[in-house]
Amino acid sequence: MRLGVMFDRDLPPERLIPFARALDSKVDDLWVVEDLGWTGGLTSAATALAVTSRLRVGLGIAPAPLRNPMLLAMEFANLARLFPSRFVGGVGHGVQDWMRQVGAASPSPLTLLEETITSVRALLRGETVTDGRLDGVRLVHPPAVVPPVVAGVKGPRSLALSGRVAQGTILPEGFGPGSITPMLEQISPSGEHELIVFTHLCVGDTTDLEGQRTGAAEFLSVDPSEVFAAEGTSTQAAEAVKALWAAGADTVVLRPVGDDPLAHVEKVLSAL
Repeated sequence: MRLGVMFDRDLPPERLIPFARALDSKVDDLWVVEDLGWTGGLTSAATALAVTSRLRVGLGIAPAPLRNPMLLAMEFANLARLFPSRFVGGVGHGVQDWMRQVGAASPSPLTLLEETITSVRALLRGETVTDGRLDGVRLVHPPAVVPPVVAGVKGPRSLALSGRVAQGTILPEGFGPGSITPMLEQISPSGEHELIVFTHLCVGDTTDLEGQRTGAAEFLSVDPSEVFAAEGTSTQAAEAVKALWAAGADTVVLRPVGDDPLAHVEKVLSAL
């Protein structure tokens, strides 16, 4: 069971370095975000890796329509060679409205995601790839320690795809313990597969959580009351994390809310 913390997309990028350093000896993972208009996920991951020595850093998530699989493989391989066993590459469909805004919408998001993950994994293994957008390409410097490539998805067909072609699945914020078992059944992985669950963290006053809850509800198409979060007292938030682990999450990634996110993290760590 792993515990991670997300560097929220709304935090100023210059806070990433002290944020990562503060967590280096306290949790297992740091996850960075790549959402349209915010910051670049790969530059954030590289920065976090460079200023820490122990954290595993995850990219959550690169949009397949916007990122050519050869370029993704080049970047993933570079990070994997520089920081062996410390990087996880997340790939997803991308928010379709955002993809249309930048002229990158795909007529078949499922096919594109499968081709992207399959190609990136093959390239990282040192293979020559001809598939989808690629024609006979290979990496000159494939990594000796191949980083895991995981899929950030939520729908039934996408979950099944993740189980077929990815080494792990990222579930977005809002899913609770009761959702994990049926989603694992939909993923139905054929081998070792890491389930990574993102969840909002708010210890104490939940004012900062309400906007995040509304956004998660819209993204998941559920009522805000159905959105799960690690919230309440330190003990209650810790019990929520433990419940996700008990339900089958291999890694729980906390997304602390507000302008002082590390305060929430410190409180839940004291209870854990």
